[in-house]
Amino acid sequence: MLKSISALLVTLFLTMTNLVAAEKPLVVGMELQYPPFEMSDKDGKPTGVSVDLAYALGKYLGREVKIENIAWDGLIPSLKTKKVDLIISSMTITKQRAKTIDFSIPYAQSNLAILTNPSSGVKSITDLNQKGKTIAVKKGSTGHVYAGKNLNKANILVFDKENAAVLEVIQKKADGFLYDQLTIYKNWNKHQDTTVALLEPFQKSPEYWGVAIKKGNTELKTKVDAFIKKAKSDGTFDKLSKKYLTEARATFDKLGIQFFF
Repeated sequence: MLKSISALLVTLFLTMTNLVAAEKPLVVGMELQYPPFEMSDKDGKPTGVSVDLAYALGKYLGREVKIENIAWDGLIPSLKTKKVDLIISSMTITKQRAKTIDFSIPYAQSNLAILTNPSSGVKSITDLNQKGKTIAVKKGSTGHVYAGKNLNKANILVFDKENAAVLEVIQKKADGFLYDQLTIYKNWNKHQDTTVALLEPFQKSPEYWGVAIKKGNTELKTKVDAFIKKAKSDGTFDKLSKKYLTEARATFDKLGIQFFF
């Protein structure tokens, strides 16, 4: 009799534990400094492609979503220490990052591009890799990594913020800023009189963005992968593209450059 009661109590405890776990919010880390993917509206509320994607993922998992705005260099440490459940922040899948965290299957692809100014004389990545040329990069970005590995003839300036790097180009203190194509397009569109966008890919292969997940969390990774496959087939990404990226997509199509989604 006592054994039966004990077994029943254990079952009830496990059931309650599972219910609490199911109701626990999905905490998503992102840096809200990268419009139109991660940003804040006029009221300070998170918005953008990645925010909508996070909420769609939460709906798929049956969990409330909580967005945590975290500085870029704090995202991976927050994931490792379980302050967030995953990262959706336009993060490129790299071998170095994959040593300490896991990634979902890719949900978008991109290439690096160059923002330069009319007086720089820069027409290609080769023109930047010259003695006397100065390149601005955002700390920890794939542009930073690429420049460090491939552009050793140039002077490299490292900045914490994207806007600071763009300003260097506008003020002609830097001959180029390396970042993903959409960011370069966006900044050129904002500063057409003082900048030039070189959107043609110069890398051997594109970069892929993925959802970052704590190392070894195969259960969550499996669910996220399934969501991404579904979102690609049911038009979710097309809807996000039309909502936030219509003008940019038209430009990319005109240039014959493959778009993010």
